[in-house]
Amino acid sequence: MMPKPDLASPKPITSRVRPEITRLPRLTPWRRIARWVIVRLLRFIVRLLTRVRITGLENTPPDGPVLVVSNHLGDADLVMGLSFAVRPVDVVSKADFYDFPVIGWLMEIYGVIWVHRGQPDRRALRAVLDGLAEGRMIAIAPEGRESVTGELEEGTPGAAYLALKSGASILPVTFTGTENHRVYPKLKRLQRAEITITVGKPFHLEQTSSWRQAVDVGTQQIMRNLAEQLPPEYRGVYEKDVNLEV
Repeated sequence: MMPKPDLASPKPITSRVRPEITRLPRLTPWRRIARWVIVRLLRFIVRLLTRVRITGLENTPPDGPVLVVSNHLGDADLVMGLSFAVRPVDVVSKADFYDFPVIGWLMEIYGVIWVHRGQPDRRALRAVLDGLAEGRMIAIAPEGRESVTGELEEGTPGAAYLALKSGASILPVTFTGTENHRVYPKLKRLQRAEITITVGKPFHLEQTSSWRQAVDVGTQQIMRNLAEQLPPEYRGVYEKDVNLEV
């Protein structure tokens, strides 16, 4: 049996910093068409290769700024989220993907907000805030990385900061079954992976007299909402927080 990964391991840091690639994608007519094509192609592939159960899509606000927060289990999360979103969604993604063959090219065509992990990326924060000011829906993983255990890890303060600064609604979305060690072996055996997507009810964070306290409390609220939507085995470090409320 392989040893369980260290949940306390440091969050990853982007080794190559290229601030010039970080920007809010312009929604040109060409990009809107490209997104329409990419999303429908992904949806076809997902329905062909997986069995997906989705609940709560009706909770998506029909308009206005929305910050989508989700757990991050594996490579399939992004594909699943884009495939079934009921509104166009911008994605915050690690800049490490920029140089990946084909994948990086497709993500550039779609238009993502590249973020350099493990350091203050003010350009990425500004791009997200500008997008929310335009009324866009933007997705971010508050854990800051793909979970090394398959359970929720400690949340980073970026999502709470963005929600408080913009006043945007927060839409919690959770995945189960998208872990790489579940999806890829199934594909190799020509089997369809069982995946669930749960969209929770939107909520807002409240500002307090102390900005730092508001961000800390907001981060805990975001992560607790995600934990409440997940089965106990996925709640990780937030399992006790959910149990305290029961």
